[in-house]
Amino acid sequence: MDAVNAPVPPPLDLPAEDANHLRLLSIFHYVLAGFTGLFSLFPVLHLVLGLAMVSGKLPVDASNPNAELEPQLVGWFFVAFAGIFITCGLTLAGFMVYAGRCLAQRRRHTLCLVVAGISCMMMPFGTVLGVFTLIVLLRPQVKAAFA
Repeated sequence: MDAVNAPVPPPLDLPAEDANHLRLLSIFHYVLAGFTGLFSLFPVLHLVLGLAMVSGKLPVDASNPNAELEPQLVGWFFVAFAGIFITCGLTLAGFMVYAGRCLAQRRRHTLCLVVAGISCMMMPFGTVLGVFTLIVLLRPQVKAAFA
């Protein structure tokens, strides 16, 4: 049997309260990942506008002598920043889903800590979830269950 499909060893016995906290944190990570993914798709409007400016489909008066920037350059800025924002947001949502899965399986303690720390930057729900996740993960018995 290869390492990828190897069965997960049964987790150490945790107090019921800690096991319940990990289960709830896992569920809340999935929920927050859904919201993060949804909100990271908001710049799609900017992406579409930028592509319309670059392709010339958006009517822009380029002959205006007061125009400081060429419309296509502004369009590329829209495309670049929207693409970066969407990519980063969806990547963060993917890591949150994976951290939720790892919390449920009691694996990858350090990854869960890092995702919890990054989640703290997403006010207000991410901050609450990140702080509670850090509090639970730093308990000695929970940390031992991840080993």
